[in-house]
Amino acid sequence: MINKLLLIAFLLAGHSGHSQVIISLIFGDKLNSDKIEFGLDGGVNWSTLHGLPDANSLIGFNLGFYFDFKLKDPNWMVNTGVIVKSPMGAEGLPVYSLNDAGLDSAFAGGSVQRKIRYFNVPVMMKYQFKNHLYAKAGIQLGLRAKAFDEFTNTVKDKEDLNYKLKTRDDYHPLDGGLAFGLGYRLMKGNGMNFGLQYYLGLIDVVIDDSTPNQYNRSLYLTAGIPIGKGKKNGAQK
Repeated sequence: MINKLLLIAFLLAGHSGHSQVIISLIFGDKLNSDKIEFGLDGGVNWSTLHGLPDANSLIGFNLGFYFDFKLKDPNWMVNTGVIVKSPMGAEGLPVYSLNDAGLDSAFAGGSVQRKIRYFNVPVMMKYQFKNHLYAKAGIQLGLRAKAFDEFTNTVKDKEDLNYKLKTRDDYHPLDGGLAFGLGYRLMKGNGMNFGLQYYLGLIDVVIDDSTPNQYNRSLYLTAGIPIGKGKKNGAQK
């Protein structure tokens, strides 16, 4: 079982969201059991960089998969998984010099979106109440995948001028912090789940020590779907 979980984790982390859905649908019923629940989750997240002046929240979409490992007390479980697509960053930042007179002139008066993409792995203790609400708390670790600053300026009516600057080497490859969540399960606690999760980054993401410390912050609104659980429950009846 452990080998299967590791294989699927690597496959999902290394491929697109379409591959994630296909592989999950194929293997979902094999991963679900009385002690383990496997499913897909995704939604919208609002991120910012704490400590960065003038930073506004950046809206993005997240997609991943989760595991609930049930403990001896069925109300308690270990919740983990991988948020495969997890954009973080900020927007509304002032334009800075690109050391190119033409580009600096073109984007004068524009703005910058700072986007840092991670593979995030939350590991939390989760408690499900009898009213089908649940709460969870723990840590979240992140592996930086890509990073870039996107310069935007309006040059004619609503036509935008865009320029993307790769900034991956400006940020530490690893991130980490605390995670907290609340949610609700449908179908008497066995169906889809809807939740809010907050990530409080504790690691300065910027490598350059001359800049102010900057920490990831992100609020996730997600919907989760257990894969194969209904089929398995139906077979047991």
